[in-house]
Amino acid sequence: MTSKKIIVDSRDSFGGWFEEFSSGQIFKHWPGKTITEMDNHLFSLLTMNDNPLHTDENYMSEHQHGKTLVNGLLVMSLVVGMSVRQTSGKAIANLLYESVTHDGPTFHGDTIYAESEVLETTASQTKNDRGMVYIESRGINQKEEKVLTLRRKFLVKKRP
Repeated sequence: MTSKKIIVDSRDSFGGWFEEFSSGQIFKHWPGKTITEMDNHLFSLLTMNDNPLHTDENYMSEHQHGKTLVNGLLVMSLVVGMSVRQTSGKAIANLLYESVTHDGPTFHGDTIYAESEVLETTASQTKNDRGMVYIESRGINQKEEKVLTLRRKFLVKKRP
């Protein structure tokens, strides 16, 4: 008896095919990411955002929050990034980011988790091998407080 070697193609489990999405689905993204001071400073410097809100602890000591705020685009990037494995990993293209709201502050040491809800799916009218998926993703901190909400649309192929 010969033994068969089973090969699992990890690309098949990365993201979903168009038919696998339906309105109302909720994906819980895990693991979370604890944001360090270095993460925030490096992201702010790489994106040339030198606002003292994100980099100057002394300046922020007299601000309403009393400490440095994490760059909101870092939080947005994390939430989108966390969603890719379960949602848009097979995307042909990201089409739109919209309705981004910063629902609460994020600080050094906060851990961000994310979830995404499918709002709508629309098959392409011009190419029958693909469709658009419209999702809302939410960033939630370790205290279960919503800190970010965004909506985005991506184009994804149908199952071959």
